[in-house]
Amino acid sequence: MYKEHDSPIGGCPVVHGSLTEAGKSPTDWWPESLNLDILHQHDSKTNPMDADFDYRKAVKELDVEALKQDLHDLMTDSQEWWPADWGHYGGLMIRMAWHAAGTYRVADGRGGGGTGNQRFAPINSWPDNASLDKARRLLWPIKKKFGNRLSWADLIILAGNIAYESMGLKTFGFAFVREDIWHPEKDTYWGSEKEWLGISRYEGEERESLENPLAAVQMGLIYVNPQGVGGSPDPLKTAVDVRETFERMAMNDEETVALTAGGHTVGKAHGNGDADVLGPDPEGSDVEEQGLGWTNPQGTGVGQDAITSGLEGAWTTHPTKWDNGYFHMLFNYDWEVTKSPAGAWQWEPVNIREEDKPVDASDPGVRHNPIMTDADMAMVRDPAYREISRRFYENPDQLADAFARAWFKLTHRDMGPKSRYLGPDVPEEDLLWQDPLPKGASTCDVASVRERIASIGLSVHDMVCTAWDSARTFRHSDMRGGANGARIRLAPQREWEGNNTVLAAYEGIAEETGASVADVIVLAGNLGVEQAARAGGVDVEVPFSPGRVDATPEMTDAGSFGVLEPIHDGFRNWMKSAYAPRPEELLLDRAQLMGLTAPEMAVLIGGMRVMGTNHGETSHGVFTDRVGALTSDFFVNLTDMRFSWHPTGTNLYEVRERSTGEVRWTATRVDLVFGSNSILRSYAEVYAQDDNKEKFVRDFIAAWTKVMNADRST
Repeated sequence: MYKEHDSPIGGCPVVHGSLTEAGKSPTDWWPESLNLDILHQHDSKTNPMDADFDYRKAVKELDVEALKQDLHDLMTDSQEWWPADWGHYGGLMIRMAWHAAGTYRVADGRGGGGTGNQRFAPINSWPDNASLDKARRLLWPIKKKFGNRLSWADLIILAGNIAYESMGLKTFGFAFVREDIWHPEKDTYWGSEKEWLGISRYEGEERESLENPLAAVQMGLIYVNPQGVGGSPDPLKTAVDVRETFERMAMNDEETVALTAGGHTVGKAHGNGDADVLGPDPEGSDVEEQGLGWTNPQGTGVGQDAITSGLEGAWTTHPTKWDNGYFHMLFNYDWEVTKSPAGAWQWEPVNIREEDKPVDASDPGVRHNPIMTDADMAMVRDPAYREISRRFYENPDQLADAFARAWFKLTHRDMGPKSRYLGPDVPEEDLLWQDPLPKGASTCDVASVRERIASIGLSVHDMVCTAWDSARTFRHSDMRGGANGARIRLAPQREWEGNNTVLAAYEGIAEETGASVADVIVLAGNLGVEQAARAGGVDVEVPFSPGRVDATPEMTDAGSFGVLEPIHDGFRNWMKSAYAPRPEELLLDRAQLMGLTAPEMAVLIGGMRVMGTNHGETSHGVFTDRVGALTSDFFVNLTDMRFSWHPTGTNLYEVRERSTGEVRWTATRVDLVFGSNSILRSYAEVYAQDDNKEKFVRDFIAAWTKVMNADRST
């Protein structure tokens, strides 16, 4: 009999390893199994806020002026436990905000400062983020004071904005409404490396081959190695890395130069000691560190003894003032490669005037050489960058304006359309990268539009596919894309291979009825779903909310929209080409970007198949004899043991009757994974049940409506 205090191992009643990484998960045991974790992120179980908490409402009650004043006061309130360089925390706060926003990459819209993910692993412990744990801890009293009305995500970015303002820059503006997450973002791929600062992201010597969708050149860095490619100084090689990584954050050459200059106009790098003796990062530190990391046993461990990047020194003469000192240094001195006290490569000027040297961060009686990183030297060694740098040097007002705009873009790029912004400092100017839409709402007669759509006799396939192809571009990661704007009729979307459209008919209906084409597209899709549901025996109306508007070519950055092109769509059983990830993995990625849960993904797949919406009208996965009817037949037949499944080629299978060997249907991996994966099969079985035929239709309509309205989440 088990007695109190008895336990199997050393007197401990807990099975060792079950609460740490030592315990194996199912995907550790079966690494080839489909991992659905990316669809299970951020559910209500992790969220400590009340079920009815709405941050959009809460932030409207925020005293913004009081908050900004507190942040201004904080900048010069140097604290003994982590003293400010020159008595000003501006450089530290800017780096914190920058390294939050700078994780954004345009390829999949993931990363960025919009969720407060810098608080969690792995980002909180990246080598490039050393000491940013201290910046967030300095902000804690302000977060504590304003509470639920202020998210960490908003506070982190606003702190960077106020830091620039406190040092003399006129910023472009600021918007609230970044909503916090409550655990790490496992849905974001940061790289496959097993160690920090690995160099496996390139194939061979071609630096343009950086692994997609990554933007940083090494694991644990925000952008590029400050010491040079592979840790060896060579500004022209570094320029290639800089251009590639900034392009992947949607920045052009002018924005890149402005951001590099503006970022290094203030603050300093820290490398005054041996970086090898630093303690573990925050995630690896023991409990007594209370979430802080990189403890430095050298000297005081803080202030002049601090170590972060390993480089040591300020870039300009006046590191707490916005000025043109960065370009003054670059264009007025020759520079040579040296090493910091931490042993890192950095550039220092030759024969610099004493008055141009910045004073010591804690002793104004001492001056030091300024420094530059290899990326800084690229700004004057690369011909294109040098031309822009020279123009900014000769026109400081141009630099200030270009930087303010680029900083605003950097810190707001992942927030989606301007209609989502809140706060008194939202700029009035519409910017092309915000995917602007005209103002106004549709005043059309919805019933009349429905009648007109029905009168032209379009098929369920055409109506549903056109609506789906318009809406599926939405990315929950950065709130871009979607049906609103009807950009499916504009370049570049109108040429995308994966689209099926009947836009000419819709444009005529819009002109006749006064509706927007965007509304007609969605309403027609809804009508197609209703017709399919009736054909399946369920009479139902799909909810519709009018008010979408139509974008113009002038409102559309064709180049920026190119990254939204679907090159695979498991919902329509299509891939543009063969890819390294398995088709079912591509499906998960698409579903997660669209903001779908695993059950929503499953019910949409089942409904889209039986309605016959495959790209090119292929029959793969159409497990029904009632094509065009919205039924649960996909799941019924998938789970029916009368059938067996046989591979016939790459990503193709035959569905045969066991008794006769007759081929009934064909399928792809995306179809069969709903029967093979244990979690997805559990959903398939729910919808295959005899008592859930109407539930299937209801759930499909709910998921469909979510997709159609995903870009209207303000």
